[in-house]
Amino acid sequence: MSMEWVKQIAYFSLRVVTGLLFFQAGSVKFLGWFGGMPGQPPGSRAPLMTQIGIGGVLEFFGGIFIMLGLLTRPVAFILCGEMAVAYWQFHAPKGTWPVVNGGVEAVLFCFVFLYMAAHGGGEWSVDALIRRKRA
Repeated sequence: MSMEWVKQIAYFSLRVVTGLLFFQAGSVKFLGWFGGMPGQPPGSRAPLMTQIGIGGVLEFFGGIFIMLGLLTRPVAFILCGEMAVAYWQFHAPKGTWPVVNGGVEAVLFCFVFLYMAAHGGGEWSVDALIRRKRA
């Protein structure tokens, strides 16, 4: 087993798991799945034309695109920005440190998506499949 193959597996796993987690977060806000919005009645969802509702749509569909590795660079760049806004708007006002203000996940997602925006979908992605078809 070559080190290049191990890197491909690791990045594929990072991309799929990150996309799945983001899809789940979006499905809570967008569709009310997994019990719905925290602190609300079961199955409740965020109103669509609110900041949280729009974030839910971005997370739901962005998570699917990231899992598939489809349009990875632009989607990851948008999601990176969403997480930066989420951190500074919702978490930073509660305290200086992410571990104190509840923003650890937002910071981690932000930087994982920044890396994906720079790296692209990887060899095991729809992006790579399209690239190979065109070549």
